[in-house]
Amino acid sequence: MSNDPGGGGRLFVVSAPSGTGKTTVVERLVQVVPGLTMSRSYTSREARAGERDGIDYNFVSRPAFEAMVGRGEFLEYADVFGNYYGTRRADAEHLMASGKDVVLVIDVQGAGQVRATGIPLVTIFVLPPSFDVLEQRLRGRGKDSDAAIRRRLDTARAEVAAYEEYEYVVVNDDLDACVTSMRSIIQAARVTCARVRPRADAIVKTFGALPVGPA
Repeated sequence: MSNDPGGGGRLFVVSAPSGTGKTTVVERLVQVVPGLTMSRSYTSREARAGERDGIDYNFVSRPAFEAMVGRGEFLEYADVFGNYYGTRRADAEHLMASGKDVVLVIDVQGAGQVRATGIPLVTIFVLPPSFDVLEQRLRGRGKDSDAAIRRRLDTARAEVAAYEEYEYVVVNDDLDACVTSMRSIIQAARVTCARVRPRADAIVKTFGALPVGPA
């Protein structure tokens, strides 16, 4: 994957505790922001009712996932509540090479792994309005046992403490407002000097002047 900030699409990382609504927010973003797409994660867990392979996740067996890890296929991966989740490097590279900006919806562990690669990226952390609201959302989903919910809440306590490691922080207390804020972040990231330099340099040259390079 290229480290050239002017080449191909941009990588965005979105993290949040389970139940914050990060996947819903990103799915809305993809609908309203042209040129933005999600890289679907691979997971070793069983598909839940209504989930579709290749749409919600790429579902593989645990041995198959571990074989992919052994071959170095993942940009990032983590064991989350006893199941593997990961982003296949080739999938993200292909999307970015096509010029698309790519969003990875991954946990704090995975975000740290992506940062360590040195790939230019924009990081966004989504916070719930409060601990109580997060608990209400998790219980309202009706997907997990009481023990599983307690485990998710314990994990959330550790995850929210990592928000300062991210460039941007958005509170999901209103879905539309959260989507609007994140859309603004993406649009701003697309017009940084580093991103527009190739086009800006070409424009400057039409004035008969050479752009001043980095000091």
